[in-house]
Amino acid sequence: MLYTTTTTTTTNFSDIFKSSFMENTASFSIIDSLLGLGVAFLIGLFIYGVYKKTFKGVIYSHSFNISLVIMTMATSLVIMGISQNVLLSLGMVGALSIVRFRTPIKDPMDLVFLFWSVIAGILSGAGFVLLAAVGSFLIGVVIALFSNKIKVENPYLLVVKFDKDAVGEKVEQVIGNKVKKYVLKSKSMMQGDEVEVTYEVRVKENDAQVTSTVSQIDGVRSAVMLSYDGNFTA
Repeated sequence: MLYTTTTTTTTNFSDIFKSSFMENTASFSIIDSLLGLGVAFLIGLFIYGVYKKTFKGVIYSHSFNISLVIMTMATSLVIMGISQNVLLSLGMVGALSIVRFRTPIKDPMDLVFLFWSVIAGILSGAGFVLLAAVGSFLIGVVIALFSNKIKVENPYLLVVKFDKDAVGEKVEQVIGNKVKKYVLKSKSMMQGDEVEVTYEVRVKENDAQVTSTVSQIDGVRSAVMLSYDGNFTA
């Protein structure tokens, strides 16, 4: 008599997740991850302080400065994640390649701080803690040194409104005597005989009396001087 044996294979719910993918993604050290995030946070705080102390723009953005800290930690987290799995790293590169940032960066130094945050996060996530700390310290010293020693002379915009075009010659004579250099930027003809001109001027030792002198000329309705950095006036 011949007997046949049938083997039944039972697949449990836990067996579904017992794959090489889950094993690779689960093989990370919590201590190393917390250490990398902690170092990234401390370096991000250092970048935060350097940006706040050396900011020379018109309007200080606190939200942008906080984003530098978050970007440092987020970059460190991404690097720690993709370093454990090759498939995950390829997918992350493909996902990040389609991201587009719409926020305009007007000041080149803001772009430098963004790049600094990304580099510090990459080094912290890859385990190069000493390199990230020493490099960030040296970069901060260089930025602080140059921002305090170098003085940039920003020009001003002088907007003058007067009645007749003949008054423009007197206005230019007064401006030429009061400032070091001036350039006519625009000239607009309003309704009636009103004329509006805009000059880019460089004053002598922050002399703000140019507007009061110009406004005393007969026929001048108003004279306004604005600080100008090429992107924003205030």
